[in-house]
Amino acid sequence: MSEFLVSLLGERLVNSEKAEVDVQSLGTKLSLVGLFFGCSLNAPCKQFNGSLCEFYSRFKKASEHKDKLEIVFISSDQDQKHWQDFLQEMPWPALPFKDRHKKMKLWNKYKVTSIPSLVFVDATTGKVVCRNGLLVVRDDPKGLEFPWGPKPFAEVVAGPLLRNNRQTADSSSLEGHYVGVYFSAHWCPPCRSLTRVLVESYQTVKEAGQKFEIVFVSADRSEESFQQYFSEMPWLAVPYSDEARRSRLNRLYGIQGIPTLILLDAEGHMITRQGRVEVLNDPECRLFPWHPRSVLELSESNAVQLHEGPCLVLFVDAEEEGELEPAKELIQPIAEKLMVKYKAKEEEMPLLFFVAGEDDMSDSLRDYTNLPEAAPLLTILDMSARAKYVRDVEEITPVVVEQFVNDFLAEKLKPEPI
Repeated sequence: MSEFLVSLLGERLVNSEKAEVDVQSLGTKLSLVGLFFGCSLNAPCKQFNGSLCEFYSRFKKASEHKDKLEIVFISSDQDQKHWQDFLQEMPWPALPFKDRHKKMKLWNKYKVTSIPSLVFVDATTGKVVCRNGLLVVRDDPKGLEFPWGPKPFAEVVAGPLLRNNRQTADSSSLEGHYVGVYFSAHWCPPCRSLTRVLVESYQTVKEAGQKFEIVFVSADRSEESFQQYFSEMPWLAVPYSDEARRSRLNRLYGIQGIPTLILLDAEGHMITRQGRVEVLNDPECRLFPWHPRSVLELSESNAVQLHEGPCLVLFVDAEEEGELEPAKELIQPIAEKLMVKYKAKEEEMPLLFFVAGEDDMSDSLRDYTNLPEAAPLLTILDMSARAKYVRDVEEITPVVVEQFVNDFLAEKLKPEPI
């Protein structure tokens, strides 16, 4: 266990007294690590830190599992004095301020897109146990549900569901169906835009004879707003008054922002977290139920994924539909090989794969990342680290791509700033 934690966090952390903490000394009983991603200048982080300190203190004093949990602060502070002042409020250790590379690796590994964020991971494997620790602190203040591992969807959603005609259906009616779990709210303009498209997609899939249902999990701020928004939806919803069930579903899928559409298969296993992108990219629902594709064609609707972690982008000279196919075929075997490897490890892909042609979206991305106009051009872009990697070769072959990917994953490449 300690060897794995050293590989994840490094050999030494620091505490509020500026003393070094040997990672191997964190304890042989340790089974869960809470990675607290935050920043001293962020007001919600400061507020959450107070709640987390209270939670941590109670847990360490009263829980029978007190030796099985530790928290580590992963800061995005740019000023060491601000970081040090914030750390003095914390009873747990932190990654050293100067270890920016390790911090960025953790941000990418655990797909952190907003702060504050608390991700509970298995101390022996690093696998995510619970992605939305903020809700754990709020909903289980005494830590009675430790270790907060995932439960089956059918168990978490269990109970009556609403239709907008005021009738109810039991959650057992979802058995044997593909299910979209839709986290959304009326106050959110992108949510309302997606809902209009999703209504059409829902009807298209149902008319095609597929067993498909959607469950709306509201983030509205009042029952009235919920009712107004839900009146536009032809599917089911968790009752607004059942805040505990709504929160458990948010916790189950680690929701960090809305709109989010999670697609589940008939057994309740996740197909994709990217339902929003899939619905917008496939209005005719030809690819339903939207199993993950190894290579994506860059578009306005899926460009948001560029900010979710490192992405390989192969720019090619293609303006017409279909001209991107040779580029996709070039990198697809490498992408699929990586997908199989990480699926077997039950880990998320460390790299997404895109092909990009000659269009406004590609031009904007080149401008933003200060890339040359050359085509073909093989790149890896890491937006959160503001870093890019460019392979400048005369001919891009599968061997070149695979070596580029392997060198990146082995941290052999030198980044250039974006």
